[in-house]
Amino acid sequence: MKLSKYFLLIVLTNISVLYDQIAPLQAQHDTHEMEHEGAAGHDDHGDLCAHVSHHDEEFDPAATAFHHIANLNVFSIGPWNFPLPCILYAPGHGLDFFSSGKFAFDFRGHGDGHKAYRGYVLDAGTVKRVVDPSFPLDHVEIGGFAHQGKDAYVCYDGQAYILENKSIIDGGLFGGGLTSFYDFSISKNVVAMLLIFGFLAWLFLGIARSYTRREGMAPKGVQSFMEPMFLFIQEEVAKPFLGDKWHKYQPFLMALFFFILGLNLFGQIPFFGGANVTGNLAFTMALALFTFFVTNLSGKKDYWTHVLWMPGVPAAIKAAIITPVEILGLFIKPFTLMLRLFANITAGHIVVLSFIGLIFIFGSSGQSVAGASLGAAVSIPLTIFMMAIELLVAFIQAFVFAILTASYIGAAIEEHH
Repeated sequence: MKLSKYFLLIVLTNISVLYDQIAPLQAQHDTHEMEHEGAAGHDDHGDLCAHVSHHDEEFDPAATAFHHIANLNVFSIGPWNFPLPCILYAPGHGLDFFSSGKFAFDFRGHGDGHKAYRGYVLDAGTVKRVVDPSFPLDHVEIGGFAHQGKDAYVCYDGQAYILENKSIIDGGLFGGGLTSFYDFSISKNVVAMLLIFGFLAWLFLGIARSYTRREGMAPKGVQSFMEPMFLFIQEEVAKPFLGDKWHKYQPFLMALFFFILGLNLFGQIPFFGGANVTGNLAFTMALALFTFFVTNLSGKKDYWTHVLWMPGVPAAIKAAIITPVEILGLFIKPFTLMLRLFANITAGHIVVLSFIGLIFIFGSSGQSVAGASLGAAVSIPLTIFMMAIELLVAFIQAFVFAILTASYIGAAIEEHH
């Protein structure tokens, strides 16, 4: 009986996931995408605006998946979008602070803005900047967006103006780079982090009060649910790897584990935000940097001796092989932490969205009811299965990050034998 109730809960949850992903695609909105036919051969950017369409585009599963895992300047609840604070800075232009509602974006859909403000526009929920100085800085109506290859354009007064993405310090590794402006906005991922931070603070302060009021008594309610997880990290991660110093580093390990776990689980809640915080490289890099600095600032003399000039090894081998490898390892360890969490969480979201996209692929974007029915029959069971796997991955990845961090710190503070 309990198993059947659990299965029913999973089915209902994933029907909500299905609606969360499908509804924005069905919503009537101006996509402002350039039509494929006739697009080639136009070198004049002004001609691009002649090919801006004002109807729903053909379903693109890759674009839809990446849109839903992106860190946008709007917050989505189901198919509805809500404005967030924009904090933008461009050298020579100054600092701008305003709501993304200034862009008059689609309330339902993917969040295309219909107005430009201070030289910025909102393309599919993401703020971009017009760098052409002839573009007006006033609050003006725009004619839509056009895309040609990797370049995006905004149409205004019959002319197409090229757009710049926000600056991304990735050296071009992931297609980003430094541009003419910087986005410090309260984005979708930032809202998710603040929500989880507030929830965890409320949860653990409440549990602490319960321990004070019920001293010496058996745990009760949420206290009995959280205590086994807390003790598991303490007994199986902190103490074995950190020895007598476990109490010093336990708060750091607990903060990592529960914050990552909370964000992983929040990203799986149907209909609410769909935030992909732990699948964002900037976030995982920040966590990895905390591990890097805590580990290396805690390192003892023996740790640095083994890294820089390992005793008992011929000097030539140390200089040519051992020391360069050890120094490289200092950076490889946090780098792998960063990539592992990012890749596992992002992959799960993309796979779920890809399965849901089968409905539109088989149904020819709504033209074939029979095809859509077949796609639903295939995708819903696969989505349910993947969501169950993702629930397990949420706990595993939080645990892996915590235990690897503990092992790195333990190696740095280990006493000399």
